[in-house]
Amino acid sequence: MRSAKLERKTKETQIQGELRIEGKGRYDVSTGIRFFDHMLELFARHGGFDLKLKATGDLDVDQHHTVEDCGIVLGQLFRLALGDKKGINRAGYFVMPMDETLAVVAVDLSGRPALVYQDLVKVRFVGDLQAELVHDFFDGFVSNCGANLHVKVLYGRSSHHKIESVFKCFARALKFACSKDRRLKDELPSTKGLL
Repeated sequence: MRSAKLERKTKETQIQGELRIEGKGRYDVSTGIRFFDHMLELFARHGGFDLKLKATGDLDVDQHHTVEDCGIVLGQLFRLALGDKKGINRAGYFVMPMDETLAVVAVDLSGRPALVYQDLVKVRFVGDLQAELVHDFFDGFVSNCGANLHVKVLYGRSSHHKIESVFKCFARALKFACSKDRRLKDELPSTKGLL
């Protein structure tokens, strides 16, 4: 079982995280931002990952540090749990309908961080989450996991559905990218010989 555990402490946040890639979609998430918790919970469920994430941050200042640092920790957890990456599919994509909304996510665990993000959300808050910070969450993830991530909401009406479709889509794309191909179990998915 590929898993990782870590603790990250700064003057702004204290975060404990645990991840099991081959999980059952179990989660125990608490960030102090309930809508964000919900997104991380459904990420775990739809990816089949077991995730524990406890974050205490300076929410009296802003949500930015907490949301971005959770992305950092999640990226670090996946990087550690993936180990040498031998035998993984490396890349994955998914198209997710969420009622009237449609999103697409593609991810490549290439070792090179890059993010292209477009969610079409025009409101300041979705639930209690400052909507623009979703971009910062994914930026923290790609920078610390070493992943290319492309996220696009194609259309939709509900801001809730737009963000939810993104997290579900991300989970399913990442699940495939992390999964192993038995035929290539001792091989790195790269002609460079390095990821």
